[in-house]
Amino acid sequence: MTAVRMVAAVLATWVTLIVLLLAPSLLPDRWQYYIYSPASVGLWMLTMLVAPFVVCAAAWRWIRTGTRRPKDAA
Repeated sequence: MTAVRMVAAVLATWVTLIVLLLAPSLLPDRWQYYIYSPASVGLWMLTMLVAPFVVCAAAWRWIRTGTRRPKDAA
């Protein structure tokens, strides 16, 4: 189950990043040059590589045990 939850976390991260990349396409054309500049697309690609590690580190308790917080916490 640990591998399944880790894959789910990575896929959810990638889907979120793809939606965030496509969302500005609804803006006027003159804004899209600034949003889709080579630098921002490069940062997005870097984020696609780094963000899954950050998400897995932040959600490690859930990935490992399936619970979000310890049972004795309120």
